[in-house]
Amino acid sequence: MSVKDCKHISIPKISDPDGRGNLSVLEKDILPYEIKRVYYLYDVPSGSTRGGHAHKELQQFLIALSGSFDVVLDDGKERRVVSLNRPDEGLLIPTGIWRELENFSSGAVCLSLVSDVYKESDYIREYADFKSFIGA
Repeated sequence: MSVKDCKHISIPKISDPDGRGNLSVLEKDILPYEIKRVYYLYDVPSGSTRGGHAHKELQQFLIALSGSFDVVLDDGKERRVVSLNRPDEGLLIPTGIWRELENFSSGAVCLSLVSDVYKESDYIREYADFKSFIGA
């Protein structure tokens, strides 16, 4: 996989004609996998990072429900930084991509929709192990 395989996906937004806000809906045809786990990050202290790992099989879709944060993507050859700051757009991260989340704004909430239940054996937590896994 390559960082180029990580892509933004727009989430349908329905605006209320009476100015009462917006509604976004995620249905099963938006992502290329069935969602098996949902979790969210919030109250991340200023200057902290999250992530710092890759997955062997799991795919992940991140949404900034509130505020903003940056996602640093790394395929072992190339690094790319993607900023997320809209609740009607998310970032699809396929397997085999190292990711770090940083620069959380105050009040940021990161929603994660993933393709499998938690399995520690799917995580690659050391960057050197990641480089070995991808054959770099």
